[in-house]
Amino acid sequence: MKVIKFGGTSVANAENIKQVINIVNQPQYLSTIVVVSALGGVTDLLISVGTDAANAKEQYKETLLNLEKRHIETAQALLPINNQSACISSVKQNFNELEDICEGVFRLGELSSRTKDRIISFGELLSSKIIYFYIQSTGSKIDWIDSRKAIKTNSNFGFAAVNFIATTDSIKAIIAASSNTLFIAPGFIASDANGFTTTLGRGGSDYTASIYAAAVNAEAVEIWTDVTGMMTADPRWVANARTIPHTSYREAMELSHFGAKVIYPPTIQPAMDKNIPIWIKNTFLPKELGTIIEHVTTAPSADGGIITGISSINQLALLSLEGSGMIGIPGFSKRLFEALANEQVNVILITQSSSEHSICVAINTVDLDKAKAAVDKAFEIELLNKKVDPLRVEKELSIIALVGDKMKSHPGIAGRMFSALGRNGINIRAIAQGSSERNISAVVSSNDIKKAVNVLHEAFFETSYKQLNVFICGAGNVGGKLIAQIQQQQAYLLQNLNLQVRVTGIATSKKMLFADNGNEIDVSNWKDALVNAEAMSLQSFVDGIIAKNLRNSVFVDVTANADVAGVYAQLLSKSIAVVACNKIAASSVYTNYQHLKSLAKEYNVPYLFETNVGAGLPVIGTLNDLIKSGDRINKIQAVLSGTLNFVFNNYDGTKPFAQVVKQAQNEGYTEPDPRLDLGGTDVMRKIMILAREAGNKMEMEDITNNGFLPAECFDGSVADFYVAMEKHEAHFKALYNAAAAKDCKLKFVAVFESAPSGVGGTASVGLQHIPANSDFYHLYGKDNIVLFYTQRYPQQPMVVKGAGAGADVTASGVFADIMRVI
Repeated sequence: MKVIKFGGTSVANAENIKQVINIVNQPQYLSTIVVVSALGGVTDLLISVGTDAANAKEQYKETLLNLEKRHIETAQALLPINNQSACISSVKQNFNELEDICEGVFRLGELSSRTKDRIISFGELLSSKIIYFYIQSTGSKIDWIDSRKAIKTNSNFGFAAVNFIATTDSIKAIIAASSNTLFIAPGFIASDANGFTTTLGRGGSDYTASIYAAAVNAEAVEIWTDVTGMMTADPRWVANARTIPHTSYREAMELSHFGAKVIYPPTIQPAMDKNIPIWIKNTFLPKELGTIIEHVTTAPSADGGIITGISSINQLALLSLEGSGMIGIPGFSKRLFEALANEQVNVILITQSSSEHSICVAINTVDLDKAKAAVDKAFEIELLNKKVDPLRVEKELSIIALVGDKMKSHPGIAGRMFSALGRNGINIRAIAQGSSERNISAVVSSNDIKKAVNVLHEAFFETSYKQLNVFICGAGNVGGKLIAQIQQQQAYLLQNLNLQVRVTGIATSKKMLFADNGNEIDVSNWKDALVNAEAMSLQSFVDGIIAKNLRNSVFVDVTANADVAGVYAQLLSKSIAVVACNKIAASSVYTNYQHLKSLAKEYNVPYLFETNVGAGLPVIGTLNDLIKSGDRINKIQAVLSGTLNFVFNNYDGTKPFAQVVKQAQNEGYTEPDPRLDLGGTDVMRKIMILAREAGNKMEMEDITNNGFLPAECFDGSVADFYVAMEKHEAHFKALYNAAAAKDCKLKFVAVFESAPSGVGGTASVGLQHIPANSDFYHLYGKDNIVLFYTQRYPQQPMVVKGAGAGADVTASGVFADIMRVI
């Protein structure tokens, strides 16, 4: 014999019930006990009926009428007309009885636990009767079992404890007395020794099925629901959650206790005691295998690894009791738990410091007020004598748990768990692990729980791919190229590197756009989407990124805006990586530069700005590799302005200098204000960044700038700048002629020389005459070159050379930094 249970969406309406009966009518279920829940949502409505009646709200009558109508309509939709009368008569009889009970509650203005159980029991009584009559109408022989007569409990109404000896005897007697082999029974309900109706707790229909199975030594229990078995995580939160094909009873207990709603936790014990396998299957996908729960499973977990699933509990509070008076004094824990137990407060998690100075427990938030009052009363004397500190209460917390039998004696799981959470800025408030090593639990903020579940699922299950969520600020020339490159590479990265790069936010100076509901922006249509987006507010954009709280988030600054650079600290302190094409932050005052680097280190999050020097060239990365490997920088010589190199490579006196500069700007080589390039400011920033990355404290005023622009060029607007250059054409031609007379080329060179002690140094930038034997001489177009003279490369420097300007190469450098984040 088998026992199968249908509940939730499976019995929500007539159409779904027909699917249930299609399953029941299969040959393998000829000898079966079918357990059913109430029609979808009915239990909650019956609770509201009782509550409204007790509060003298006559609207309970309308609710009852609607419920009666719904049940009659369900019967009419299922049964042929000539088979309806007996069923509808049964429905009406039940509702007449229910109305009488509610009328009494209304008149008394009181709803006892016993009466509440009586009221809500009608949900299962009605559904089981309707389905019983429907199965009869199909020609099957079936008996209806009244679970109130079959299952015996104590009188703890609302969550009654089963008397298994009496229950087993009752069920065996009922089955033996029948000539049929197919039975149907209402779930959730039972009765005490006095015959009063009791209930087994919300979700108790699963438990009912397991109780029947244990009594008849069934070959299996099948729980049919609307999901395909137990999942590695909540599929509403984790898009890639997968079915757990096999799990043990104890793993299933842990997962169900910690929020896996597929199975009611007490269900497992009766089946486990009799070694009866439990199947969890999908009513609407009956051919799917689902999950089998067995005594011992040697089958691999969902990912072939050691973690079976990730679960969570929400709406929790943490109570922390601490004080010097607790150290070495026995009985404190006992008194704490006694105080909570006396108030029927369930303790979900416990953790205590080895010094015995503190102990904290997690409880349901709904129990918080009575729990605090009970603890304060229990430790009243110690509080007055200041032996114990006032109870510390933290709310809006959740528990996340890793579960797996194979975790036992397997090192590194906890470290991997906490490292993954830490990298994503998820603070852990408390930790607990049982000696069975089957469960590692952590208390985190409820605001972080969805992110935490996704982070851990990615860390332990998603060998298929990892996800990167990119927020781009600045969608101009370089930003637009970056988005195009991401679009071009998305399929390749997913296929070859198992990396899903999602653009989840885009902002310009005028508009900002976020992807909705955990999705990504369609990068093939981002410009059109941006047109209808909301007005840009930098702080709102930052707040939106933080509020979304997505795992592996990256903020990409592709602007030259000081305000944007000013938000890096907010983002880094929330463990959001920052990739900056914008040089302003890295070249700001040293204290700010160091502050950002410190934040990145403190929160274990990348702060990358490779494109600040040399666009897509690996200049900063190479410098960092030298330093990390123990080398020391003696000198850096560099041509760091693709703009200036382009200008002096294309200026020979035959066309005006201003015209060559304008060409460079039109081709995207210059900053929005070309004076930042031609005046040497941009090169000063770059050599300062390199000096800082080499370990030196340096400010802009420490750098000597041997500029070549006449002073008048710095006055007024950019348009005035071009007029001034035309006016001083003779000056520029003289510079060129002086170099040409020596067979030299003009290059704007940056130099940093380390002090002999290795601490500090000097830096300068300026126009130089470059002879033919120099590494800088054959530098064409927009190319940059950097020479690193180090202890290991004292004579022949390490050379980094290539295109140092242009939207495409700069965007590719930013893209490379994004890849480094993951």
